[in-house]
Amino acid sequence: MAIFLNSDSRVIVQGMTGSEGRKHTQRMLTSGTAIVGGVTPGKGGQHVEFEQNSVPVFNSVEEAMAATGANVTVIFVPAKFTKSAVVEAIEAEIPLAVVITEGVPVKDSAEFYTQASGSKTRVIGPNCPGLISPGQSNAGIIPADITKAGRIGLVSKSGTLTYQMMYELRDIGFSSAVGIGGDPVIGTTHIDCLQAFSDDPDTDAIVMIGEIGGDAEERAAEFIKANVTKPVVGYVAGFTAPEGKTMGHAGAIVSGSSGTAAAKKEALEAAGVRVGKTPSATAALIRELMTGN
Repeated sequence: MAIFLNSDSRVIVQGMTGSEGRKHTQRMLTSGTAIVGGVTPGKGGQHVEFEQNSVPVFNSVEEAMAATGANVTVIFVPAKFTKSAVVEAIEAEIPLAVVITEGVPVKDSAEFYTQASGSKTRVIGPNCPGLISPGQSNAGIIPADITKAGRIGLVSKSGTLTYQMMYELRDIGFSSAVGIGGDPVIGTTHIDCLQAFSDDPDTDAIVMIGEIGGDAEERAAEFIKANVTKPVVGYVAGFTAPEGKTMGHAGAIVSGSSGTAAAKKEALEAAGVRVGKTPSATAALIRELMTGN
């Protein structure tokens, strides 16, 4: 099994006719993802040629879903159009919308996240690498050839650290890896993924990667302590970040003692989470859990 994305996922790409959409659609097709259509308003009826096959383009998400049975959309549209693209996906009631675009205004993210809350659509992102269930489907920009299917679940704010963790544990493998993004306002959270991995019978242990700023990791620690019985290993990026300076993601800013890596590490360890000092040390902790070595 896997969370959110599996071999039954039928994927459309909003913005497939643009350069980024076309490039990453090709990558997803190469990795075995079932890409069944693209969406670009005004270009319905066209086809885009890829190495594997010719993919039809539709004018709207609703039209694409009706024609293809799509249940996932990956959104590669410019930041200024992202809100309308996500709202369109939510209104079409597609089950999963993966928003890759970076630089989306926080106001826009807050508005479409509010609309998604209570709807039939799960939003992942924005400013995220997407998610992958190795050997089944890959929705986003995560490299498909750096790991294999296995029984580790991974949820991460950082795209780069997602890739590193997948590669370092490639011999053990992952059920699913989800990059949730590091903006101040995101859709799917650490807690959402922790719950899903906790409920997944084919996930034996969970890696959670956080970073400085905000209190998402502290809230995740409270959730783990109360609800998660599977072993969780954590890493918090940003131990050397100076106070008051945004580092990398827009949400990664520390103010006073709030949001520091040390405070997050302390909260996670109090919840029984083993926290690595570096990404490689974190991989070693999960390896020890999974193999005894």
